[in-house]
Amino acid sequence: MRRLNLAKSTRSIYLSLACLSLALHLLLAFFCLSILQTACVLPPSSSTQDTDPVHHGSHPSPLDAGRPERKVQSSRPAGEDSFSGSEKKLTGGGRAAQEVKGRARLEALFRHPLYNLPRPPLQEDDWLLRVRTSEQTEDGEHEGYEEEEAISADSEWWSASEEEGYDKMDWTNDVDTHPPWLRFHLGITRWELYDRRDPNLDQLTHYLATQRILNAVQKTGGTQLKLLMSFPNHGQALLKPMKQSRQAETDVNLFYFSDFERHNAEIAAFHLDRLLGFHRVPPVVGRLINVTTEIREITTDHKLMKTFFTSPAGNVCFYGQCEYYCSTEHPVCGRPHLLEVSLAAMLPDLTLAPRRSWRSPWKRSYSRTKLAQWEKVPAYCDTVKQTPPYNRGTRLVDLIDMAVLDFLMSNMDRHHYETFEKFGNDTFLVHLDHGRAFGRHSQDEPSILAPLQQCCRIRRSTLLRLRLLSLPDSRLSDMMRASLAQDPLAAVAPLLSEPHLSALDRRLATVLQVVRTCQHQHQDVIYDDLGKYEEDQNQQPDGKNK
Repeated sequence: MRRLNLAKSTRSIYLSLACLSLALHLLLAFFCLSILQTACVLPPSSSTQDTDPVHHGSHPSPLDAGRPERKVQSSRPAGEDSFSGSEKKLTGGGRAAQEVKGRARLEALFRHPLYNLPRPPLQEDDWLLRVRTSEQTEDGEHEGYEEEEAISADSEWWSASEEEGYDKMDWTNDVDTHPPWLRFHLGITRWELYDRRDPNLDQLTHYLATQRILNAVQKTGGTQLKLLMSFPNHGQALLKPMKQSRQAETDVNLFYFSDFERHNAEIAAFHLDRLLGFHRVPPVVGRLINVTTEIREITTDHKLMKTFFTSPAGNVCFYGQCEYYCSTEHPVCGRPHLLEVSLAAMLPDLTLAPRRSWRSPWKRSYSRTKLAQWEKVPAYCDTVKQTPPYNRGTRLVDLIDMAVLDFLMSNMDRHHYETFEKFGNDTFLVHLDHGRAFGRHSQDEPSILAPLQQCCRIRRSTLLRLRLLSLPDSRLSDMMRASLAQDPLAAVAPLLSEPHLSALDRRLATVLQVVRTCQHQHQDVIYDDLGKYEEDQNQQPDGKNK
């Protein structure tokens, strides 16, 4: 009996100890959990409202780096929220990395042999303008004396040196004393407006984008508003203002001759011309200007001055005088003062370097009802080939180069082109006025390629560069994106929208298909401008091509 009572007492003790141990373990567990929870909770915000950094503009805590993002109900309407997924890749570090990669690929493209083909040695008469030497100054009978005298004494920039606000001219025969615009003029040759490898090209575009504007007057001629801007170093530039957003497409009901001119089209045309290896479009750069301090307050054009007004939204606007879209219904407005513009380097004054204007054989009728002759006669090119200056030299393939450029950027407004009179017919075509390009990305205009389709002729160097720009590593859209990213206005927004860039690739494929069709139908399609170059390469001492 005593033994039974002892066993019951032992079991009671063990049970009590077990319960006590369990209670202690539970207490310890609750204590540790409370410590860990306290360590993981962020300090409370001083505000009683939501502490989400989106609302308060504060930076997220480093502790949030590994956590899924908290979804916040946006107060913006649908469609006006922040960047889409594809746009996010183009912002911040991702965009910077892409620009670096694009620049590297662009530089690699320009290192390709097709962009470094040798030119024949330049002779004295292959330069448009030359600086007079001391010997020429002393020799009044020298052949070039009269022309150089005009450059020194009778040119517009020389007489302007006495006007208030202009820099003093200390120019000598040393090219380093010349401003960038003058070096550009002196660099024009029989074959191109500029050498892509010339460091002055970057200096010229930088000067256009940063130089103080001394005066602004409306340029006469043309159908839409253009201004002539003057700079203290006696340089000038042609300004075209922003008229519509980059995303806007030309109304399908508008005729090509009624379309707006676009500032970004002028900039993009310069970059595209350079990518095609032509170098026939004068340098153009984008700039953000103040319409009040850089136009209204400094202009000496009283007619332009009278067209300034303040819009109901408080923006400073003006409209000038021209044939189309110069009215209060179609003003150019700042936001409220700042305005995007394109600035194109001016060519030498016509008194120094006269130019001849040529009517394009494929000019459109500029009529709502009539068709041009080339639109009605499929064999129209046979007549052109027999007509000077298209019956000899490179004039016909030069014109087809221009047609390729126009088709890629959908420019239907090519009625004339120009050449420098000094070089006669043996020279390049100057590509001017591209404001109506890049109007529609969703539609191509095959008729722009009529010179290529009807003549079935193309330069070999042009064709090879087009093929190069169709390859994945040097795709035209990628090269254009990288090239345009170097323009100052790219910091505001891309100069060409992605649909416009994609359209370049689509149109390039169309050009190559037209050439293939021509090659199936004709024998003499390729104008071989590389034969002499390849022959010289094959005759190198080591017998190897570079």
